[in-house]
Amino acid sequence: MGDDPSSTHRVAVMDYELCQPRKCGLECIVYCPVNKTGGQCIIQREEDGKALISEELCTGCGICIKKCPFDAIVIVNLAKELSEEKIHQYGVNSFRFYRLPTPKKGAVVGLVGRNGMGKSTIVNILSGSMKPNLGNFEGETSWDAVLKYFQGTELKSHFEKIANNQMRASIKPQLVYMIPKAFKGTPKELLKKYDERKVADKLISQLGLQNILDRDLATLSGGELQRLAVAVAAAKDAEYYFFDEPSSYNDVYQRLAVARVMKDLADAGKSVMVVEHDMTLLDYLSDYVHIIYGEPGAYGIVSSLQGTKVGINSFLEGFLPAENVRFRDKAFRFDIATSEDSVVLDVPVASYSDISKKFPLFELHVSAGKIRKGEVVGIVGANALGKTTFMRMLAGVDKPDSGKIEVGAKISYKPQYLSQEYDGDVRSLMYTAYQGPIEGSPAEEQIIIPLGAKKLYEKSVKNLSGGELQKVAVAASLLRPADIYALDEPSAFLDAEDRIAVAKFLQRFVKAQGKSAIIIDHDMQLIDLVSDTLVIFEGEPGLRGTATAPMRKEDGMNRFLKALSITYRRDETTGRPRVNKEGGRLDREQKDSGNYYYVKQ
Repeated sequence: MGDDPSSTHRVAVMDYELCQPRKCGLECIVYCPVNKTGGQCIIQREEDGKALISEELCTGCGICIKKCPFDAIVIVNLAKELSEEKIHQYGVNSFRFYRLPTPKKGAVVGLVGRNGMGKSTIVNILSGSMKPNLGNFEGETSWDAVLKYFQGTELKSHFEKIANNQMRASIKPQLVYMIPKAFKGTPKELLKKYDERKVADKLISQLGLQNILDRDLATLSGGELQRLAVAVAAAKDAEYYFFDEPSSYNDVYQRLAVARVMKDLADAGKSVMVVEHDMTLLDYLSDYVHIIYGEPGAYGIVSSLQGTKVGINSFLEGFLPAENVRFRDKAFRFDIATSEDSVVLDVPVASYSDISKKFPLFELHVSAGKIRKGEVVGIVGANALGKTTFMRMLAGVDKPDSGKIEVGAKISYKPQYLSQEYDGDVRSLMYTAYQGPIEGSPAEEQIIIPLGAKKLYEKSVKNLSGGELQKVAVAASLLRPADIYALDEPSAFLDAEDRIAVAKFLQRFVKAQGKSAIIIDHDMQLIDLVSDTLVIFEGEPGLRGTATAPMRKEDGMNRFLKALSITYRRDETTGRPRVNKEGGRLDREQKDSGNYYYVKQ
C-alpha cells in the first residue's frame, strides 16, 4: 500500500450494508494511526454511526481493512492520472467509475468484467438516463462541462446528441422477470407497441417466439421472457442498442439465435453494446471488447478498445499489455488434457437402466449409464428436453415410470431456480447445510473461502444478488454430506471470472474428495472445463426428449456441436474454446473432416 503518494490518488470505499458498528466496536476508528495522533481520518457518520473515511487524511496503511471483521472497507491507491478520468462518483466513500466504453457504428462492442464494476452506470450514462458528474457528487455538473471533458473524442458527438435530446437508445434490461410487472398483456401486444422498425415477424421467427404470442406475460418462463426482451429492444428504432446479459435462461441454440439478432442490428449500421459473461458467445458475437476491471462495489475502470480475440485473452491473462496494468494476480489457463487423463476410478457410485418418464404433454427416454467415483458428468442440450427431470430422478425427487435407478450414494441437489424465501443470514444457512458451526472448520477453508462466500455471512439471504445467491447455493450443496453433487445451471448469474473459478474449483474438489458430480449448464466453456464425460439430450423441446449414455467428452462435444452446426478450435495462447466464424476456412475444413470439436494442435 505504500506507493509514492505523488504518483497515486487514494480511493476509500465503505460497504455500508456490511458495516455494523454495534457489533464491532468500531475498531477501524480505534486502531487508525492518524486518529491515534489526534487526526480525524475515520469518524462516525451522524445519521447512523457508521464509519466515514477521509481520503485526504488516509495514509493507506491498511490497518482498518485488517481490523474490520465484516470486510466492509476497501482502500486502494490508483494511478494519479486516473483521477483526471473519473466519469462518475455516487457520493463520499462510495463507488466511482473511470473512463467510458466507446459505441461503434455498425459493430458489436462487448463488455467483459466482474459484477459490481459499474455496468449499470455505463448503461445509464450512455443511454442518456443519467448525466455523468465527473466526480463532482456534491454539485450539479453542466452539459457544457461534460462536452468540454469529452472534447476531441468519439464520445463528444454521442453526448451532444444526449444533451440536445437527439439520442435514441434501446436497452434490453438485465432483470427480465420484471417485464410482467411493467406491462400487462401478451407478447404479441408488447411487440406491436414497440415495433418501430417493422421487424416483429422476422424477430418472432428468429427467436422462436411463435408459440407464446397469445399467452399472458406472467406465465412465460425465464428464457421466453429473455428472448421477448431481446425482440422488443431490437424492434425499436434507435442508434444505440444495449443488451445486458442476453444469454441468461437460454440454451445454446437460443443464445446463438440472440447473437444473430444483435449481429443483424450491427449490419444495419447500428451501434450495439452487450454485457455478456458467456465467453464463447461473446467471442462469437462481438467485433471489439472493453475490459472493465477494478474492485467490485468500490471502483471500475474501462480499458481501451481491443479486438475481440486480444481482449478476451487479456481478460483471461489478467493483464493489459497496452496499458501495462495487471488487474488479477493469476492468469486463467485451460488445460488441453483430454478426459482420458482425468482421475476417474471405475467404481460406480450410481447406475441406471434405460428409464422413461411420461407427463401429459411430454415424455423422456434415457439410455442406461453409470456415474463413477471421481467423475464429473456434464449434461448438455436444448431447454425443455428433460435434463432437470433426469437430474431430479437421479436425486430421488421424482420416480421414473419404467426402468431402475440404483444409487448406492447420498446425493446433494442444487436446483435450477433458487429460492430466497429463507429467513436468516448466509451464516445460518451454511450452518444448516453443514449441520454444525462452519466458522474455523475445514469445510470453510475447502469450500466457502474458495467460492468467495465467506464475506456474505452477515447478509440476509433475501437481499443477495443473483450471483451471490448462486455462490451460496453451490457452497451449501457442497457442504451437505454427499457422494454425488447434482448441480443444475451453476453458472447462472455468475460473471465470467466467477464461472471459470467455480468450474476449476468443482473439478479440483470432486477429485480431491473422491466424490462425483453431475452438472447441467449451457455455458460451453464451463462444461468444457469441468466435464470428464457428457450426456447429450436431443429431441423436440416440450414434446419428447432422449438422453444418450455418458460418452467421452470429445465424442459428446462433437455430436452436440454438429447439431448446432458450429465448430470449435482452441486458442493457441490460452487454450480456451473459440467458435470458428461461420463459413470461414477453419469452419469449412473442420466440418468437411467431421471434427467439430478442437482440431488437435
